[in-house]
Amino acid sequence: MQKSFYKCYCRTACLLSLAGLLVSSPGCERASAEVGGDDPSVSGHTARQAEQVPDYLIDPTPNPRKVIFDALENGKLKNTGDDLAFLQKMLELTGVSSHSQVLVYSLTSHQDAIIRRNNPRAIYFNDEVYIGYVPGGVIEYSDVDPVHGTGFYVLDQTETQHPLTLHETQSCLLCHEGGRTNYNRGLMVRSVFVRENGFPYTSSGSFLVSHDTPMKDRWGGWYVTGEHGAIRHMGNVIASEPVDGGRARVDREAGANITDLSPYFDPTRYLATGSDIVALMVLEHQVEMHNLLTQGGIVINEQLARSRSIAEQLGEPFDPAASNTLQQVLRSKAQKILQHMLYLDEVVLENPVRGDEAFTREFRANRREDAAGRSLKDFDLDTRMFRHRCSYMIYTQAFELMPELLKAAVLDRLAHGLKPETKDSLFEHLDAAEREAIHTILRETHAGYAAHIGEPIEQAD
Repeated sequence: MQKSFYKCYCRTACLLSLAGLLVSSPGCERASAEVGGDDPSVSGHTARQAEQVPDYLIDPTPNPRKVIFDALENGKLKNTGDDLAFLQKMLELTGVSSHSQVLVYSLTSHQDAIIRRNNPRAIYFNDEVYIGYVPGGVIEYSDVDPVHGTGFYVLDQTETQHPLTLHETQSCLLCHEGGRTNYNRGLMVRSVFVRENGFPYTSSGSFLVSHDTPMKDRWGGWYVTGEHGAIRHMGNVIASEPVDGGRARVDREAGANITDLSPYFDPTRYLATGSDIVALMVLEHQVEMHNLLTQGGIVINEQLARSRSIAEQLGEPFDPAASNTLQQVLRSKAQKILQHMLYLDEVVLENPVRGDEAFTREFRANRREDAAGRSLKDFDLDTRMFRHRCSYMIYTQAFELMPELLKAAVLDRLAHGLKPETKDSLFEHLDAAEREAIHTILRETHAGYAAHIGEPIEQAD
C-alpha cells in the first residue's frame, strides 16, 4: 500500500486540515421522532424518551483517546479488511454519530494524493473529538487538550500487526500552529475557490469560516446537502478560471439546495449519504470555540508564569489580582471567548435551513435540560442556529479544564451580563427573555456556573 501520502505539506491542509482540523477544508495549505412534530428544536423530557438514539451518543466517553488506545490493545479495534466497519466501531467507541458526516473534496489535507471529487474526505465529530476518513486511505483523529492544545493523530487500519497504533503526528503543525491559528495548535474550517483538479486558486484567496462568515463565502471545496431557500454558498461546485487578474468565479446557483450527492460519487462507500448543512454550521462554530478555549488557557498559563516569576525576582509575594498585565490579558481572553460563546456576530439566516433530521436528533442526544426542558442544544434554524444563544461548548472538557482564573473571569462576566438590567455590549443582542432562559439553563445544568452565582446544584443521592 502506498504510504507517500502520509506526509503533510504546507500547501495542503495537513493531515487533519479541518479545512483546518481534521476538518480541513480548503486551505493550507431532527428527526420528527421527537414528540411534538417536525420542529427540530423541540425539547423536553417526553421528547427525550421518544428519541431513538444509540446509547453511546447519550453518554459519550469522557476520555475518548484512552478508549481508542485500550480498544487497539485488547483487539476490539483491529484490521478485519472492512474499513467502514472499522470506522463505525471507532465512532461508537468515541461517541461520534455517523450522521455528523461532512465531506470535502479540495486537495487540502495530508491525504491529498487520494482525495478526488468522486472520492471526498469525510469528517465526523462530536463535542470533543474529530475523526477523518478517505476511502483507500487512513483514519485521522484529533481531540483538544486544554493544556497543550489540539492533538493530531493517524491510524492505519489496514496494517496487519497487533495491536494497531494511533500515532501522533507533528507534520500537521506546519499549518495548524501558524498564523491562521494564532501560532498555537488549532483547528480550521476553510473555504476556497477550487480548481477542476481539486487544488485551490490561491490567487483568489480563501475564507476562514465560522458562524460570522457570510453564507456566500462558505464551503468552497465542500459538499453541502440540505435545503436553504434563497441562501447561496460556494459548495458543491468547481470554480472557473480567474479572468484579467480578478478572483475566480463560482456558480452559486448550481450548488444550491442539493439533497442528493449520488451524481458526484458513490455514497455507499461512506457511513452516511450526505454532507449535512446543519452539521457544517455546527462544526464551524465549534472549531473556533475550541480554539478560543484552549488557546486562551495556554496564554493565561504562560502569563501567569511570567507574572509570578517577576514577583519572585522582585522579592514580592505574588497576587494575581494585583498584576495589571495578567488582569488585562484575562479580560481580553474572557471577552473573546464570550463574544463567540454568545454568537455576538452570528450571520442572520435569510431563509430557514433544513438538514438531516438524524444529525439534529443525535447531536442533541447528550443535551442538558433545565426543568422546563430547555437546553443550549435547541436549534432554531429559521433566523439563526440555536434558540438560546450561549454555546453548548461551555460543557466541554476544554472549558472545564481551563485555568481557574480564566474560567472565573468568563463565568463572572457571563453571570453579570445575563442580568436583565446589565448594560454590556456583549449581551445587547439578547433580550430579557433570552437572558433569563440562558441563565436558568446554566443555573440548573452547569455546576460551575451554579457554584459561581452561589446556587450549587443539588447532587442526587
